[in-house]
Amino acid sequence: MDTNIYPLEFLYDGNCPICRADVARLYNSDHHKRLIFIDVTSPDFNPEAYGRTKKMLLARIHARRADGVIIDGPEAFRLAMTAIGYGWLVAPTRWPLFSQTTEFAYSWFARHRSTTARLLGGLFSKLTPECDLYCRPSRDKEKTS
Repeated sequence: MDTNIYPLEFLYDGNCPICRADVARLYNSDHHKRLIFIDVTSPDFNPEAYGRTKKMLLARIHARRADGVIIDGPEAFRLAMTAIGYGWLVAPTRWPLFSQTTEFAYSWFARHRSTTARLLGGLFSKLTPECDLYCRPSRDKEKTS
């Protein structure tokens, strides 16, 4: 794996059931420990460390590569999926026509995430793996301090 990218800090909204479901799946599939999960809604989270406001970080998904580069939107998901071995699955979303469609779809979802979570949040809660974010080892906390 690329040492400029991994470990990748994956910033997420811990109050969003859709986000928690996604993170739980990523976490359970991260066998090589390439991802560090950071809840931007945690009381001890400092957005200044990322050069963003909390509002900015909640508006779109963000990640910080090992080399310090901050990325957002679909690219954050692409790198996370690559970390767990599914890079081949998301590779087409980088192709010109697909990348524009992916960005458009993600931007729409990001703007409507709260409504979608309210309408479908129960479904995502049911789909979240049994051992989700609340029973993770301390490795994530240690790396974010």
